[in-house]
Amino acid sequence: MEKNYFLTVPNVVVKQRIDKYIAQFIENASRTRVQKAIDLGSVTVNGELVKSNYIVKPDDEIEIELDTPDKKDVLAENIPLEIVFEDKYLMVINKPPGMVVHPAYKNYSGTLVNALMYYSAQKNDILSDLRGFERAGIVHRLDKDTSGLIVIAKDEVTHRKLSEQFFHHTIEREYNAIVWGRLKKKKGEITNRLGRDKRDRKKVAVLKDDDGKGKLSITNYEVLEEYEFLSLIKLNLKTGRTHQIRVHMSYSGHPVFGDETYGGREPHSVNLTSNIKSQIKNLLGIIPRQALHARVIGFIHPHTKENLRFDSELPFDMKQVLEKLK
Repeated sequence: MEKNYFLTVPNVVVKQRIDKYIAQFIENASRTRVQKAIDLGSVTVNGELVKSNYIVKPDDEIEIELDTPDKKDVLAENIPLEIVFEDKYLMVINKPPGMVVHPAYKNYSGTLVNALMYYSAQKNDILSDLRGFERAGIVHRLDKDTSGLIVIAKDEVTHRKLSEQFFHHTIEREYNAIVWGRLKKKKGEITNRLGRDKRDRKKVAVLKDDDGKGKLSITNYEVLEEYEFLSLIKLNLKTGRTHQIRVHMSYSGHPVFGDETYGGREPHSVNLTSNIKSQIKNLLGIIPRQALHARVIGFIHPHTKENLRFDSELPFDMKQVLEKLK
């Protein structure tokens, strides 16, 4: 069962690694178990992921989710995959909305990893276990309700080299989103610091620049089409923070349409009339998720050194919303 823990570091005198620090405060949490949680991205400091050798600092706010599924709980499942590209080193898959990427508490089946396990077994193929069997081959994440392109590594060398490109922000990542209202500037950049929302630990928030917390987050956007009360926009990530696009658009006053977590299921920047209210209700009925799609991904192949770039169509629900608007 999953348990959440929150620790605030007092005025520490002796330098101490975070894995050791956490292990001494949580019952039955060995350093090995804590290290595994850190590797799985289940530990944050001030809302940001860290490594096991991170040295804790005074006033650090640490959040820990301790839940590691047993291997027997994660089974191969025959779930269809839309494979955009595949060779002996990697795969690019177009993930549908509603699919969780990797198993976790309450989501041990129906995930992309379950589907990948089945697919690779049928081919007598392998998947990278660099980050454990729970995240077999997963190089980066997409939220459950975000559709689009995701890269899978088949071996550890490929996984590490792709991860380096993500770390250095040399990966091309372009998204399409339907957002509320019309943006005053049709093209621009949103820059601020993001970290865990203190009022709701499951959410991400824009932090004040002067508090020294959070991580620099940069999103470029461009308006593609405008409608009466919604806009279709293109977004390019210069950084890849958790929920970055969703938080940036909400902060700008133009939440992603349908995004329940960040205010996207309530009208914004709209002059409400009875006719528009009816339209909004109908459109929200079409799309029960955030209207966000990872449309393009581009990177250098770790082995062939070839520049690869993949493009995917908007999913059916987003297309349907746009058709209704037209």
